[in-house]
Amino acid sequence: MSDTPTQLFIGGTWTDAADGAVLPVHDPATGETVRHVADAGAKDARLAEDAAVRAQEAWARTAPRARSEILRRAHEIVLDRTDELARLMTAEMGKPLAEARGEVAYAAEFFRWFSEEAVRIDGGHGVLPDGRTRMLLSRRPVGPCLLITPWNFPLAMGARKIAPAVAAGCTMVHKPAPQTPLSSLALAAILEEAGLPDGVLNVVTTSRAAEVCEPLLRGGRIRKLSFTGSTAVGRLLLAQCADTVVRTSMELGGNAPFIVFDDADLDAAVDGAMIAKMRNMGEACTAANRFFVHRTVAEEFSRRLARRMEALIVGPGTRDGVDVGPLIDAAGRAKVEELVADAVRRGARVLTGGRTPEGPGCFYPPTVLTDVSPDSALMSTEVFGPVAAILTFDDEDEVVRRANDTPWGLVGYLYTEGLDRGLRVGERLETGMVGLNTGLVSNPAAPFGGVKQSGLGREGGRVGIEEFLEYQYMAVPIR
Repeated sequence: MSDTPTQLFIGGTWTDAADGAVLPVHDPATGETVRHVADAGAKDARLAEDAAVRAQEAWARTAPRARSEILRRAHEIVLDRTDELARLMTAEMGKPLAEARGEVAYAAEFFRWFSEEAVRIDGGHGVLPDGRTRMLLSRRPVGPCLLITPWNFPLAMGARKIAPAVAAGCTMVHKPAPQTPLSSLALAAILEEAGLPDGVLNVVTTSRAAEVCEPLLRGGRIRKLSFTGSTAVGRLLLAQCADTVVRTSMELGGNAPFIVFDDADLDAAVDGAMIAKMRNMGEACTAANRFFVHRTVAEEFSRRLARRMEALIVGPGTRDGVDVGPLIDAAGRAKVEELVADAVRRGARVLTGGRTPEGPGCFYPPTVLTDVSPDSALMSTEVFGPVAAILTFDDEDEVVRRANDTPWGLVGYLYTEGLDRGLRVGERLETGMVGLNTGLVSNPAAPFGGVKQSGLGREGGRVGIEEFLEYQYMAVPIR
């Protein structure tokens, strides 16, 4: 970790912030400062934008195979440094090392996937209705991009945005979350080592997001924004993009329903619930928030889930055997505490957890609540913590209506042994993704994204590169 860069990466050069400002990075397991990194301001943002704009034309003309090979080398380097990168992530955001290693593999796969997509960008040819004019279609990179990534999956979210931009021939300014800048800086160093030309990727770590991002979005030279974060911030960024009609893709908040029908395999459902709820300590946009369990199996499901949650070991992510690390910061833990307290005030029963431990670090125990009132704030708030709130239902139409009763629509999960029911309910859920008898939907080969206020566009899969490409149509008359 001592070799991880701590400066800004602009135009292929590692540099301090223009005003010398630095940003502390804290370990949420101890509260101690891990490192200090450069804290970019408006001047640094303009320099990064300048570098991206200068590099765009040459990078767009680079052979697709050359772009592919850079991504392939990045994939190999990331995997070779799995332990180093995992420890870096654990230090700055807290997840257990085993889970961090899984994220490294997930991040690396985006580089491999889009290395293969880089050489498959195609166009088209056709005859127009007049019979005399030929239509040539080509795909072009959209241009310089601003990429804004969150703290919860710092390596994977960077790779998920950078890889398709590289494959498409776009240059980038990348602004990672202030809580987790080290993973992004390590990723920039890896891409530099893999042969990415100067200026194609520029990384500005900052605590001054508005000062850095708004001038770029309103300035007219950034042509694409890819953002992962809260719906509230997404709305602000969309407004800033409107002046210069910046193309956007956004992966925003979620409020995922997890539906267990009376014919479900309860062992499988509990296994899936543990993944959908506890991945990354519940700090995931795909985390199951609202558990709707058929009344006839609710007691047994709740008992089994509580037993599994209670057995999880909470502690620093670097300690052997730990299953659940700390939440990202004190504010994040306070939010979870208040959501649980509100639910209990409204009649919820705590089966396990629900009490904040004493001592340092932002730890919160895995918690299962039953008899949760539909009016509880838990039902309308993205929890971002290890809390499973269980409600009961009686029939299919009722649970579909309640599952869809939210402004978000990222993912939904459902468990049933009936294929007809699974397909029928899955198609009725107002979500961009559905996990049918599985608690995990994220995969680099699949299109990730939501509907309603959960976002715009898709990341990953064959369509992931489309977000970074434009069509050009050329009319060619034949005499």
